[in-house]
Amino acid sequence: MVVFRGSSVRSWSFAEKSSNTIGMNIISCDVLLLATDLLRWMLKHLHLTRSRSSCSVKFPVSRHSSNHRICPELDIGESGDDIGTILFLFKYHVSYPNNLIITIHFLIVKFFLVWPSSVRATLQKQHTLPVRPIIPLVARISDQNASGAPPMTVREKSRLDKFKQLLASSNTDLEELRKHSWSGIPREVRPITWRLLSGYLPANEERRELVLRRKREEYFGFIEQYYHSRTDDHYKDTYRQIHIDIPRTNPLIPLFQQPVVQEVFERILFIWAIRHPASGYVQGINDLVTPFFVVFLSEFVTEDVENFEVAALPLDTQRNIEADSFWCMSKLLDGIQDNYTFAQPGIQNKVKALEELVSRIDEDIHNHFKKYEVEYLQFAFRWMNNLLMRELPLRCTIRLWDTYQAEAEGFSHFHLYVCAAFLIEWRKEILSMVDFQGLLMLLQNLPTIHWGNEEVGLLLAEAYRLKYMFADAPSHYKR
Repeated sequence: MVVFRGSSVRSWSFAEKSSNTIGMNIISCDVLLLATDLLRWMLKHLHLTRSRSSCSVKFPVSRHSSNHRICPELDIGESGDDIGTILFLFKYHVSYPNNLIITIHFLIVKFFLVWPSSVRATLQKQHTLPVRPIIPLVARISDQNASGAPPMTVREKSRLDKFKQLLASSNTDLEELRKHSWSGIPREVRPITWRLLSGYLPANEERRELVLRRKREEYFGFIEQYYHSRTDDHYKDTYRQIHIDIPRTNPLIPLFQQPVVQEVFERILFIWAIRHPASGYVQGINDLVTPFFVVFLSEFVTEDVENFEVAALPLDTQRNIEADSFWCMSKLLDGIQDNYTFAQPGIQNKVKALEELVSRIDEDIHNHFKKYEVEYLQFAFRWMNNLLMRELPLRCTIRLWDTYQAEAEGFSHFHLYVCAAFLIEWRKEILSMVDFQGLLMLLQNLPTIHWGNEEVGLLLAEAYRLKYMFADAPSHYKR
């Protein structure tokens, strides 16, 4: 057994509160980029799926944390999906400096102590055994409906034709569009449908081009008017935090590591922050840009979106994608801005509502949490702050947001029931954990890496059932 004692871990870890200094943040970003390169190299060259070893890596930490971002004991047993484990550790822990070094420790220990005995055999078999396919993080191949994808079924084609018919009418029936969008939007019409459902575009077809032109010009007017102020004393802290957070946004997807894309995100987030002084920029908002950016980019890309070079697009197209992403993100945040104002009261209230709801729908889970002193805020804060984006692959988030935009108050209200359904989905795994650290490790690293439209559809159906039962009868879940 290899054990990193708590003192060793603490001596290498970044305290999140103190990491707000520029020096510590620069170090965090450097280590993040190094870890990204290491992970990509291992995924590319080793093709490992399972490792059998008696090695166990444990990182004991305190169960008490003032900011509720706890990385519990990590125990990798005799067998397991190494790549899946790394992906989850990297995705969910690397975003916070406090857990950054723990992830690096895990990569190094697994690479040098566990894998070497099997690397040679693995490399020898690479040319004779089929490589396990990696599901794209943005969208499954079968979801693309693009060149090289399986042909659409009759039902899928019928749904696409219905969307096209609705969108082609002189005045789009938004209620009908919402009804059809609830169960998912075809990729080909998702960009314009999202613009309509978010309230960015008008239902009247004749006015759309004029509105698009005016809003895009207005956004770049903001850029000319405000973006130069990012170095001013009043705004430099906001810009510095944005600049630090951008590389942490979906670090496993090459698209978001391109300089041109990171510059787009910096402009979008900075302009939004200074136009909304009540909240300003808060960590987590950076994640909310990504689904809009990918969806609007997909309008011009028929190939693999994850690896597409955005700089290859005409400049006008890049500008249009940026402006549309800004306005649609702004529309979303207008409905949940209390999540990001001082003390984040919206999130506090939603987490409390989730606790009350779970106590009614599954008392066993609720009591299990109480028994092992697990606070809902310790795992559900991120679920509310990031709208489950750290828990699901991006392809699933996009499908989830189809329904959120079709549902009345989808982001602000329906999301509560999705979180409850998501928690209950892991009932068996939760009840099998009999210690605090094991529970927190599970709840912060739920195994959804292979989820797709089918799993999200079942999750939404359960959330709708819970909403139907409890939304209009709040006393049902209040004690």
